[in-house]
Amino acid sequence: MFVGWEGVGLCSYLLIGFWFEDSQKAFAGRKAFIVNRIGDFGFLLGMFWLFMALKGKVGDTAVIELSYDFIQKHAASLDVATVVTPVCLLFFVGAMGKSAQIPLYVWLPDAMAGPTPVSALIHAATMVTAGVYMVAKLGFLYHLSPFVMAWVAAFGAGTALWSASIAVVQSDLKKILAYSTVSQLGYMFVGVGLGATTAGVFHLMTHAFFKAALFLGAGSVMHAMSNEGNVWKMGGLFRKIPITAGVMLVATLAIMGMFPFSGFFSKDEILLSAFYNHSVPGGRLYWIIGLVTAGLTSFYMWRMYFVVFTGKCRADEETQHHIHESPPSMTVPLIVLALLSLVGGWVGWPHALGGHNSFHAFLGPATQNIHLELTAAQELIPMAFALAVGIVGFAIAWFMYAGGRSTLPDRLEKALKPVHEAAYRAWRVDELYDLVIVRPVKGMAWLFHRVVDYFLIDLVLVNGVGLLVQGIGKLLRFFQNGQVQRYAVGMVIGLAAIMYYVMR
Repeated sequence: MFVGWEGVGLCSYLLIGFWFEDSQKAFAGRKAFIVNRIGDFGFLLGMFWLFMALKGKVGDTAVIELSYDFIQKHAASLDVATVVTPVCLLFFVGAMGKSAQIPLYVWLPDAMAGPTPVSALIHAATMVTAGVYMVAKLGFLYHLSPFVMAWVAAFGAGTALWSASIAVVQSDLKKILAYSTVSQLGYMFVGVGLGATTAGVFHLMTHAFFKAALFLGAGSVMHAMSNEGNVWKMGGLFRKIPITAGVMLVATLAIMGMFPFSGFFSKDEILLSAFYNHSVPGGRLYWIIGLVTAGLTSFYMWRMYFVVFTGKCRADEETQHHIHESPPSMTVPLIVLALLSLVGGWVGWPHALGGHNSFHAFLGPATQNIHLELTAAQELIPMAFALAVGIVGFAIAWFMYAGGRSTLPDRLEKALKPVHEAAYRAWRVDELYDLVIVRPVKGMAWLFHRVVDYFLIDLVLVNGVGLLVQGIGKLLRFFQNGQVQRYAVGMVIGLAAIMYYVMR
């Protein structure tokens, strides 16, 4: 797992910096690589700790026995306080980096510098979900420590709400989707952290469908708009690119959790487990946070949709003249993803609605999962809340942005300018990291370079030793220069000095 973990991280770095001649895109690639290395350092420490704890089980052959099955076999015999808890926390640090959770989420929005298909595949559907997969796969370890489970759920809930609050005010099409991805990853961690492992992995699957559709749809929009990504320079595109608009409509309905689209089923399972699960402290609080996040998700996704596809086009005349639907090579994959965004969640159709959760039945035996015995009415209560919150988010977005008629967004932005500016700049977390971490590290690097490397090593130890040897050589060359006369003078002076000393 770790080899693949590092390999896909390298691919991500190379693809984000695909246009390496652009300094901003090259910087985004380096940022992603470095932030992921911080998480991977925790992953490595967790591996080493687990290796040392298991080594005594089979002696020196543990190096070839440290497999998934071997760890699972001996997990129950490991001490929770000194092995399981720290190991699981260190593994979760790796998941924070790979799956962009607080505080290591800052690389993912900048990863939008890469090509849009890369964003759709790696940064929405596959690589960024590796942390969720890892926690789900090692569920037999995580379930031994309720403290770590609560920690995972808390970080997931915090990340989901934090990222949603940033996405609400973004103006770049791909940035909105990037922060949405971070938020949805937080949802998945809430699921696996609360012990609803199949629910978290189920949302991982459905999210891959609708988020890939959204990203590729955004690429199609940018293709039509001559590579323009600012939503405030779009508008009225529904009539001009109807296939792309229809696909993004389906994907938006899925991510908001509208029945019967795929996101409804997976998001509902996570909220259901948060509402009724009491084995992890704070479950009902996570439900409230998840509900608020669901409302914000619906709002900012419909905000994006209404601004881009309704009202009047705000692009310049030259750009408007070239707006056109994408070719079949782009629209056919979009249609396939839209179809999956609709029906992809039906494999988890809940019992309360007369279905059978085939996904849970399929994945349940392979995972460590909580089991809730609920009636149909108990299932329908949180389901109704989640659906209502999504509809409220849609209604507010429609009132504020549909058709571009309302002046309320401008008035709110002016009234709440400091808050809006802070949220637009991602609550200035990057500036904080730059002030607290990057600049001090650069200062230390300069100090070590000038004092240790340049002065102490280069000047004193390397060049200084050379200059000392060179000076001694010059001094000796004055006496040993091959001139017999100078040697004779030296001998006379030396004999005179000896005679003076003896005769004295």
